[in-house]
Amino acid sequence: MINNLKAAKRETKTKGELNSLRSKGFIPAVLYGGKNPNLKLSIEEKFVKDVLKSENFLSTVIDLDIDGKKEKVIPRDVTYHVTSEKPTHIDFMRIVKGSKIILEIPVQFKNNEECDGLKKGGVLNIVRRKIQLKCEAESIPEDIEVDLAGLDIGASIRISAVKLPQNTELTITDRDFVVATIAAPTIVKEPEKPAEETPAEGVEGEVAPAEGGEAAAPTKEGEAAKKDDKGKEGTADKKPAGEKKPVGEKKSPEKK
Repeated sequence: MINNLKAAKRETKTKGELNSLRSKGFIPAVLYGGKNPNLKLSIEEKFVKDVLKSENFLSTVIDLDIDGKKEKVIPRDVTYHVTSEKPTHIDFMRIVKGSKIILEIPVQFKNNEECDGLKKGGVLNIVRRKIQLKCEAESIPEDIEVDLAGLDIGASIRISAVKLPQNTELTITDRDFVVATIAAPTIVKEPEKPAEETPAEGVEGEVAPAEGGEAAAPTKEGEAAKKDDKGKEGTADKKPAGEKKPVGEKKSPEKK
């Protein structure tokens, strides 16, 4: 995180002048607070482009160098473009000695490897990633540490069990809210695979009949064999051509 930042005074007033300033790689800014008058500033975007993404940028004390004169400030707000999401304006507030300020301080979890619940496969469910504190402007904490050592599955970490940084106090005092929990692991059961069907046993060259129905048509080899056998039987029963009946053979009279 940066602790030093350079800025320059600006005289731009109109929207067109501000857009021209942004097109040159600068971000318009303003400094307010204390007994000194407000100042219109400009800061090079390349110096703050990456640090703006930090979760504790708005709770970091910065030494702002304004044309050679340094002032301790803290960022209070950042405005972004609707579509491009590029920073378009930054608000800084002077840190006045002896004053107190309300900030959202990020929560950091430690001793994860000593957490019994996580060792068993549990999941850390973070309810609050930042906690609002009232602290001295000259001693702003970087984060709030939450110790996970010895916690088991089902444990609920409430703010009353969290050790706050020195010279800070909560802004929410009417309830003991939950900061995080150790949840049981979620097991997804895979669906069982259906059993593979085994083909019915049968004689090679034949088709098994359908259940409750007639037998299937025979194969070509079976048909050929049957035709061949039938042809032989027909040849044996048939009399040779030209054979005559014996002479003198009489028909037996029919009985009346």
